[in-house]
Amino acid sequence: FFQKSTMMPSTVRVLRLGLVRPLPPLSSQAPQTASFRRDDRRSVSTLVLLRHGQSQWNGPQARFTGWCDIPLTVRGRVEAVAAGQLMRSRGFEAKRVCVAFASELQRSHETCELALASMAGHEQDSWNPNRIRKDWRLNERHYGAVQGFYKNDPDLKRDYGEETIRHWRRSMHGKPPKMGKMHKHYMPPPAPQTESLYDCQARVVRCWEDSIAPAMFEEEDLPYPPDERTVLVVAHANTIRSLMAYFDNVPENQVQNMYIPNSVPILYRFKTETRQPISVKLESNHGGSHARWMLGPENHMNIREALSGGGTLTRAIFEALGAGRDLTITGRDIEMGVRELMRDDLAPMDCVVMGVAKEICRNIAPDEKIHYKEFELKTQEALEDFTLKNLNPSDIVSKETAGSY
Repeated sequence: FFQKSTMMPSTVRVLRLGLVRPLPPLSSQAPQTASFRRDDRRSVSTLVLLRHGQSQWNGPQARFTGWCDIPLTVRGRVEAVAAGQLMRSRGFEAKRVCVAFASELQRSHETCELALASMAGHEQDSWNPNRIRKDWRLNERHYGAVQGFYKNDPDLKRDYGEETIRHWRRSMHGKPPKMGKMHKHYMPPPAPQTESLYDCQARVVRCWEDSIAPAMFEEEDLPYPPDERTVLVVAHANTIRSLMAYFDNVPENQVQNMYIPNSVPILYRFKTETRQPISVKLESNHGGSHARWMLGPENHMNIREALSGGGTLTRAIFEALGAGRDLTITGRDIEMGVRELMRDDLAPMDCVVMGVAKEICRNIAPDEKIHYKEFELKTQEALEDFTLKNLNPSDIVSKETAGSY
């Protein structure tokens, strides 16, 4: 889900993750400079993006849900509560959220309410549902005539062909046939008849520009001033993907590779004056992002989906730690890279990248040199060390392939 193409390992930094075991002392050869020092930090506006919990049409038999108003599963409600607990444990209490935005669909709005109630903890009087603003432009991408169909429906493959369906799902401009008025899921305007991902992004960006951004940077009479303000947006895979692509300047041909797990909080910090992301972008040869992903016991399975099998995030970690052109790196390089990455700690937030990097750092000798392929294996080992809180043995975990939606 990190998308652009510039490689800048020497300037990459991410937010720090609290350690159970401390890092070993840094040698005297460690870099002593940083472009963003602790005493230079500024107050910033914070945007938290959250995809709704698992819905009844997610999972192994996933459908093209789109604008169909499908409720959460029991697991989806638990995920929403867990996301709220995680945010509260990281200092984001409900009273800090000045405004929350949700789509018009119940899976988004219910996740938003459950997360905020969980963020309030025992202080339930510190939040109010009236703080939630619904906006149809945050609705999921509309899938036209195929909305409501199973994604693996053999009739769809027979009628349209696998290549055409793949084009609808994975390109910016492909779109399914229009939905007619006789379709059982037809809705009148402003619901579209069909949408490409490009169409979806256009309306989401308009929502950002004329509703979300003003709430973050302009509105008065809110509990906190803009430079201390937090805004929560609870939406859907494609609408969050669209916002992230906009913030990170992701090329069109890379947007479809961005993976948005259910109920994993994603943080963006903005400089109030410029309204631009302030966290240093984590780069790789596949792209980069200003986002910071919150990691907790309840969402490790979703995070594993994004990291499994190597890919863009694993490569981003490798390059961020200072890997050489020969695709090798030493234990000392990793240690120094982790120390440098920690310099951008605007707040003690969990970050998946830092969690994995630090775990690898603890398990490699200073002079040991490893190749990227071995680094991928160590990344998987680091993930296995994270504890996963299962709900019940019979629970079905929704699994999606990165890049599909």
